[in-house]
Amino acid sequence: MSTDVLGNRVTLREAASLAAVDDFVEGFIASEARAVNILQAQEDGSAIVQAYCAALHMFAETADAPANARPFLARAQAAAREASEREQRFVAAVAAWVDGDVPRAIALHEEQARAFPRDLASLKLGQYHLFNRGDSPGMLRVALHAVPAASDVPFLHGMLAFAWEQCHFLEQAEASAREAIAMRRKEPWAHHALAHVMLTQGRLSEGHAFLAEMSPTWTGLNSFMVTHNWWHQALFALDLDRHDEVLAIYDAHVWAEVKEYSQDQVNAVSLLARIELAGGDVGDRWQDLGTWLARRAHDHVLPFLDLQYLYGLARAGRIEAAREWLASIEAHALTREGQEAAVWQRVCVPAARGLLAHATGDWKTAVEALGHALPRLVEIGGSHAQRDLFAQLHLDAMVRSGHLSGAQNLLQPQLRAQPESKRLQRQAKKLYASLGLPDLPAYLRWS
Repeated sequence: MSTDVLGNRVTLREAASLAAVDDFVEGFIASEARAVNILQAQEDGSAIVQAYCAALHMFAETADAPANARPFLARAQAAAREASEREQRFVAAVAAWVDGDVPRAIALHEEQARAFPRDLASLKLGQYHLFNRGDSPGMLRVALHAVPAASDVPFLHGMLAFAWEQCHFLEQAEASAREAIAMRRKEPWAHHALAHVMLTQGRLSEGHAFLAEMSPTWTGLNSFMVTHNWWHQALFALDLDRHDEVLAIYDAHVWAEVKEYSQDQVNAVSLLARIELAGGDVGDRWQDLGTWLARRAHDHVLPFLDLQYLYGLARAGRIEAAREWLASIEAHALTREGQEAAVWQRVCVPAARGLLAHATGDWKTAVEALGHALPRLVEIGGSHAQRDLFAQLHLDAMVRSGHLSGAQNLLQPQLRAQPESKRLQRQAKKLYASLGLPDLPAYLRWS
């Protein structure tokens, strides 16, 4: 009887497939590109091999991903009678995902975490779904199921760290991240979680130095993990007014991996937008990015993705395409049901209208539409740091439309939380001058 790298029993028709299975399992939880090696075993009709192949196709986050995954899923389901209980449940969870029934997929992954707590690939996939629904307590809950049985695995502590951080338990998040790194220095998800903690706590110089120290270990990773950790380094550099470094990171890392991939694209959109909001010049970078965004063909896989595709298209000067995308989002929202309908109709649609308004200089509409969406924005998924882009755009629209007192009410708490931020200091100094308080920075001991 074979077992995978984590000790989970696997049912294989071809013994030689075990290496590919291990590459998927450990590669997935380690954010490493070798997870794709499972495709080398795709001729093995074993249920777990086929289910892993199906999941890999779904991670493309494109409209045609379910169609590409279905042949593998069908083979997995046909072989499920030979498989173990654990493997059968994983097949069922992937089937629910392919069918668009994410709540059922989540329920199955949580069952798996209780019954087979060392199935960390299942746990990681469950966290992925929960993250995309804004359910950070769920992310934490499923990870905690695995602690008694899998505390020897550094990647579990990285998963815990990010879940703790997204639930605002920052001290616990840092402890888990540092435990993961002590066990395995090359644990990029733990690096990522600790970067979130340091950003939230305003430890900007420390965060910048920490990621610089860890970055030599970011080898062999999937494109999302590479681009996203460098994206975090760029955020630290941006707040520290290191604009040349930010652009260099964008060119060499954030927009230099897999340009057709959804997550690489939204990292790029978000960083360019933040550079501009901080007063930087991005040159013709929007235009290059826009050529890739135009190929998305109104995917509507996740609202979090759609919103950034739309904004990127508009900033690239493809206004008509952005308007068409907005109309497509509005039409798609009307086809949704239940909780999904509420997210698309009541959060994504107003946010999309606000983003397009901001990109086209309609500040009044941007303030109203984004202001409507922001209180519920967690429901579209993404992390606190990622969703902060929408808050920054809303604040910018408030200033530009003359809502200065309201802008002060939003900006000063941010500066209080991040007193090192030269970006926020500069924005506040300008705002206070507009409010007739030009000498206030001296009283507050920053300038």
